Amino acid sequence: MIDLFVSLGAWTWLIGGFVLMALELLAPGMFLFWLGLAALLTGLSAFVLTLSWQLQLLIFALFSIAAVPLWRRMARGGDTESRTTNPYLNRRTEALVGREFTLEKPIEGGAGTVRIDDTVWRVFGPDTPAGSRVRIVAADGAQLTVAPV
Repeated sequence: MIDLFVSLGAWTWLIGGFVLMALELLAPGMFLFWLGLAALLTGLSAFVLTLSWQLQLLIFALFSIAAVPLWRRMARGGDTESRTTNPYLNRRTEALVGREFTLEKPIEGGAGTVRIDDTVWRVFGPDTPAGSRVRIVAADGAQLTVAPV
């Protein structure tokens, strides 16, 4: 096996890199892409420099290790942008904190309801009659805690 690897030289890395990138199309996740890129870079460096197969493996390992933080940074970069444009995406209850609403049903025994847009939410807080204005002071999952205004 090593004889085949040595006889093909840099072509081994280029072929391996393209195979890894092609496999990425079958199983997307962007992991094989970075390994393929590391293999291609190793193949290109083996074309430019005369390297032993042991040094080529070392270069591939270094490129692969360097690709992981680059991959994580690029993957995280997309999240940062969406977080700044819509910080409450998938966290609807947190967007409600600080807003005021009218109680639909009184808070009795610590629980009542309030209508927010087209949804009736269960709220928790001190006993308050229906029709009173309340401010949402905390949100924990689907549980909204209110205080009278």
